[in-house]
Amino acid sequence: MKVVISQGKQSYQVELKNPELLFGKRIGDSFKGTIFGIPGLEDYEFLITGGSTKDGFPMKKGLHGTVKKRLLLSKGVGYKPKGSKKKVRKKKMVRGEVIADDIAQVNTKVIKEGAKKLEEIFGEKKEETK
Repeated sequence: MKVVISQGKQSYQVELKNPELLFGKRIGDSFKGTIFGIPGLEDYEFLITGGSTKDGFPMKKGLHGTVKKRLLLSKGVGYKPKGSKKKVRKKKMVRGEVIADDIAQVNTKVIKEGAKKLEEIFGEKKEETK
């Protein structure tokens, strides 16, 4: 399982060796950096902001459990209508908010920093978001 760590405009991608440690956590939960087993991340705390399945379906907060469902969406996670002035709604497949074994990527953000900066821990800047 890949975990994307975001802090400001920078993001870093980490491969989690034991994804079972995150199973059962949901969007909005926080966890300590000791899960990664990387020196320097022990003092950090992360907030789960989303993710996606191996099939590419996004996780949606508010959809309880680990189910995949087709929801009627007008905007937000899973559907972004383009250029229409009328309210357009569409059925889209989304995933529940609980992390299970079919999740391929988990998105997180830093809520508590440690002694070392992420740039020092991961080396050079990995990705920059606009």
